[in-house]
Amino acid sequence: MSSCMRRIAISVAASTMTLSLAACGVLDAAQSGGEASPTKGDDITVGLLLPETANTRYEQFDYPIFKQKVASLTRHQGKVEYANAEASADKQAEQLQKMVDDRVDVIVLDAVDAHAVAEGVRKAKAAGIPVIAYDRLAEGPIDAYISFDNELVGETQGRAVLEALGDRAGGSARIVMMNGSPTDPNAKQFKAGALSQLNGKVTIAKSYDTEGWKPEEAEANMAEAINAIGGDNIDAVYSANDGMAGGVIKALKAAGVTDLPPVTGQDADLEAVRRIVSGEQYMSVYKPYPQEAEAAAEMAVARVQGRDIQFDALTEDKVDSPTHKGIPAQLVPVVSLTKSNIESTVVADGIYRVSEICTDAYAAACAAIGLR
Repeated sequence: MSSCMRRIAISVAASTMTLSLAACGVLDAAQSGGEASPTKGDDITVGLLLPETANTRYEQFDYPIFKQKVASLTRHQGKVEYANAEASADKQAEQLQKMVDDRVDVIVLDAVDAHAVAEGVRKAKAAGIPVIAYDRLAEGPIDAYISFDNELVGETQGRAVLEALGDRAGGSARIVMMNGSPTDPNAKQFKAGALSQLNGKVTIAKSYDTEGWKPEEAEANMAEAINAIGGDNIDAVYSANDGMAGGVIKALKAAGVTDLPPVTGQDADLEAVRRIVSGEQYMSVYKPYPQEAEAAAEMAVARVQGRDIQFDALTEDKVDSPTHKGIPAQLVPVVSLTKSNIESTVVADGIYRVSEICTDAYAAACAAIGLR
């Protein structure tokens, strides 16, 4: 990661959402549109392939924000061809092939299976269609990658576990790790980041990789862990995202655990934010989706219009995939979301209104933390 981005990532993770990529000269590049002769005008088609619907962020935030940004960048002449794979790598392969057949101008791809999609990426490139990996680093000849600082996500979650454990951290505290999908390279980075904080400070009693990030799989795995360890003997649960955290909490409640251990999450799902308010979930990782989606749209438009200086400014970092090295990238910082900063993050950024979080069932809990 470039020094500028690492500085921002660390400062943001430690505080609240007071970030500005303009400080790195990134977003200002969008204002200087004359640095290259565009290869295409504003009448472009951008393909957007998203991976699943179980995580509500993709349909609620990523797609509409991305679509709106493409429209604004192209004076409402550009359009987005959108498809969601619903967690099926085979379905996504078909969707990708259709976009190649339709001759879209550029494809933004969030892979279900980063390895399996490589052949489709190669076909797109052979057809002269640039591919930008979004949120997950796909294999194959991609042109650029944008995501959050995934190891920092795991580090943030790991630190939250230790913070929640307090004096109990120190090797004897037993935790269960509910990691993400084994086909998602991000999951490996989240896990590595978390372990960098947890190793030597807790006892990892059980660890699971969760097929497809499915909440029901996490619930089943957690039930197995409870049977093996005992519900009252679990001091904390590292859950890589909010959907799985919901499954974990269901399993704990079904086992009769009334004093829930701290449970982490990621994505700031609305239900997770409510669980944080009520104390059922300890934290989530808030990832500013508007920033990621808008920057991805800027990358796509700049790439297809031949605005090389703008594209380079948006991709100042470099990452390696298993198949390619030195991929131009932008790594977006994250925030640890707890009871203390709901208002200054997801509410301030317009992700949720207080009225959406503080329904009747959560009104008393919201009042207790001053969320009105």
